[in-house]
Amino acid sequence: MTSPGRSRIAALDVLRGFALCEILFANIQLMATGSSAVVTQPMGDWDPWLGMPIFSLLFGIGFALLLGSAASRVPRPRLALLRRLGALLAIGLVHMLLWPGEILTDYAVVGILVLLPSTWLPRWAMAGLAAVLIPAALILSGGGPLLIAGLFLLGSALVRYGVIEQIDRSTRGPLLLGLVFAAGLASALWVQASMRAVGATTYLASTSSLADLLLVGVYVCGMLVLLRTPLRPVLQFVFAPLGRMALTNYLTATLLVLAASHILGLPIGQSLTAASWTAGAILAAQWLLSTLWLRRYRQGPIEWLWRWATWAHRSSLRISTSP
Repeated sequence: MTSPGRSRIAALDVLRGFALCEILFANIQLMATGSSAVVTQPMGDWDPWLGMPIFSLLFGIGFALLLGSAASRVPRPRLALLRRLGALLAIGLVHMLLWPGEILTDYAVVGILVLLPSTWLPRWAMAGLAAVLIPAALILSGGGPLLIAGLFLLGSALVRYGVIEQIDRSTRGPLLLGLVFAAGLASALWVQASMRAVGATTYLASTSSLADLLLVGVYVCGMLVLLRTPLRPVLQFVFAPLGRMALTNYLTATLLVLAASHILGLPIGQSLTAASWTAGAILAAQWLLSTLWLRRYRQGPIEWLWRWATWAHRSSLRISTSP
């Protein structure tokens, strides 16, 4: 989610596109077989691997940015955000008919129950609540909705503390934070190996989930550092088109996976090789279509409908060519 009426933050589009790739590669076999995500790290039963924690953080960031925009556009900004979450819930329920493991319904529900009410809290309380929920989620369940709520709140707090405004202009901060995450990851992996060696499995799941979350932090910080190098144009070229149309691409990926599996008969659910090649082909096609689409239109078609539902009026989709 990006606030209408403000310039896009390129780093967020790149991270969103990167997360979208992770999500498809992690879930393509589950999507092909109509299964729910059952791997317990890092997001419990909600989704495996790295994509969803990044998406959760970005969702909280986008929500806070949109609240700032809504406050200057409409007299009741939280009503606009409630409409946005309600529309997301409706989209997710339809998507669930195709794939039971989809995440949009969960995001909408957590957003309504946690993220929207948190907008009345001062920023220190929001950050404090995130600092409580994230460790609690790792200890109690290894992930799940509690962790998603914590990451939502963390993303919103980063906006309210002004961190996101500096995200495209800082190298030292992401570099130092990435080193801290890397040190924590090494420690968590060492503890995990020690626990396995002595057969102490009581807290093994929590340690594993913590390691996965720290790895997410390393990935995010590493990407932010690379965006401050000559690789920035390459990363934007590869990931930003996918990220700008993330919702459209997330939904159409399910349709393409099901078509490849059930119409073309590709053994995606049985062969990791077939799944990987199919995911790569889908992402390549989506990148090409996203790039061509964004040359003429401001945002993806589903994003445009979502924006319409948010503001309760229709805006122009086509990019203006007038001087």
